[in-house]
Amino acid sequence: MPEVLNIHGSLTLLLTVGAIVLFTRDRIPLETSALAVLVLLVVLFELLPFSRDGNILHSTEFFSGFGHEALVSICALMIMGRGLERTAALQPVAFALARAWPRYPTATLLVTLVVGALLSGFVNNTPIVIMLLPMLVAVGLENDFPPSRILLPMGLATIVGGMATTIGTSTNLLVVSIAADMGMRNFGMFDFSIPVLIAGSLGIIFLWLIAPRILPEREPPLTDTSPRIFAGRIRIDEDSKVAGLTFAEALDLTNGRMRVEEIQRGENLFLMKLPTVVLKPGDRLLVNDTPENLKLFEQQLGTTLGENQREEKLADEPAATGDDGEQQKLAEIAVTSGSLLDNRKLVEVGFENRFKLLPVALHHAGSQVADIANTKLSVGDVLLVQGESENIEALKRSAEVMVLDGITDLPVQKKARLALAIMGAVVAAAAIGLAPISVAAIVGVLAMLLTRCLSWSDAGEALSIPVIMIIVTSLALGQALIATGGAEFLAELFLNAVEGLSLGLVLAILMISMTAVTNIVSNNAAAIIGTPVAVDIALGLNAPIEPFLLAIIFGANMSFATPIGYKTNLLVMSAGGYRFSDFLRVGMPLTLIMWVTLSLLLLVMYDL
Repeated sequence: MPEVLNIHGSLTLLLTVGAIVLFTRDRIPLETSALAVLVLLVVLFELLPFSRDGNILHSTEFFSGFGHEALVSICALMIMGRGLERTAALQPVAFALARAWPRYPTATLLVTLVVGALLSGFVNNTPIVIMLLPMLVAVGLENDFPPSRILLPMGLATIVGGMATTIGTSTNLLVVSIAADMGMRNFGMFDFSIPVLIAGSLGIIFLWLIAPRILPEREPPLTDTSPRIFAGRIRIDEDSKVAGLTFAEALDLTNGRMRVEEIQRGENLFLMKLPTVVLKPGDRLLVNDTPENLKLFEQQLGTTLGENQREEKLADEPAATGDDGEQQKLAEIAVTSGSLLDNRKLVEVGFENRFKLLPVALHHAGSQVADIANTKLSVGDVLLVQGESENIEALKRSAEVMVLDGITDLPVQKKARLALAIMGAVVAAAAIGLAPISVAAIVGVLAMLLTRCLSWSDAGEALSIPVIMIIVTSLALGQALIATGGAEFLAELFLNAVEGLSLGLVLAILMISMTAVTNIVSNNAAAIIGTPVAVDIALGLNAPIEPFLLAIIFGANMSFATPIGYKTNLLVMSAGGYRFSDFLRVGMPLTLIMWVTLSLLLLVMYDL
């Protein structure tokens, strides 16, 4: 058994366990949990100073994570990814796949999985998933097959692809960077691409041929094949045809097709729907119908669809022309888990001013909508908006919401090729060793800003506070575990548990242990804490350290089996209407394939 751990190491381990528990609590924001853990750690070492072998660990050293090279690289790559989104640089890929799907569905599915995986090796997979989701939903509806059969395989394929390079995921960057801090050699961009390519190929084949067949057909709100019914408010203006007419006369103008739920006059007065009620300017009719019918009624009555107070009309079917002559269009926006609109009101996010789009109706499952702007939206709601084409296109390129119309042609922006060239130059510079990825990426950010591929506001929006805080806090915990001997203590416990087993089996157990943890908590936190432990395990076995570091990288990336294992899993779960069991049904076999293959490949590569 290992020696008794000192008080600082014991408290750090206790705090680490507490952090893992907090990171699994949905009710507490991740960034809040991370900050609380960081503060407790700093206060602990400030009140109880720690020294080992004459070296004092100052509490302020735990703030070094904010300037850690790995965090700088991750933030820079997130910003560059936003540059690719803003310029629609990757959209032609989605359009090409959408056009090929009707003729070659099976082959196109394979190409989609491969393309998603390859792109994820160089770009964060979140924008890739957001780009492909609406396309797959649309082709599923158009070709009469359930999108739930293909959305999950696509999402998992992007996670597989992210394992292949040092910049594929933030987890990879963190492990490589922490190992370098501990004196290990720096991994090159493609140093572990071959084993991932081999194991990933088997995983992709499973996701292509088997996963769609074992996934049940789900009926998510985003892919309801029946026409979606929206609750819209039709406002009567001074010059409306129905101003001064009775309610019965107004219904006659729609040939009796319009079904009115309420007649609202003023803020709190609701009139009875009597045929003799005279409609006045300012009255609002609450109507539940399809987008096409809502626009038709708007035209027939000479009214305005929507609740804004603008003077201009937004009429015509199915599009309108704005004051500047720009053709207007309708678009459906789905509320997905964790998106900008999830559990928020339109007035809270300043939707109309932020996106220059007019909310005209809402599909709100299970209840009537009295006021669109002040209705708290939830996952599965679909918002009908109207506005100029360029504003809808900008919304599609945004990672903040999901526009269901995923196959409408978008013009390739003037800066798209330039953004791709900058990203390619950054990857090439890091790949050939011309500059560390942190240096190359930060130069790439400056290049995108100078060439106006993105703005400073885009850069700010690209940064994820939860990701930053989890990384900083996890780095601090890892630093404390190393300094206090906590990592060594955990390594000794592990070695006692696997005593007598072969190196290959020990490596496989370490990898699957990390996989189990990463499907429950943040993969970054799991990797940061696991990296020093893996180094101590390798030293304790007198074995090469690299395969144990790769076991951490591979294990921490295999977040296939639960929807909470990775943020794109939650996005896919919402869009596909999946249940927890669906992730187990597909994720467990995929995990087994990747785990066994990678374990065997590490044995062969390092002659263990």
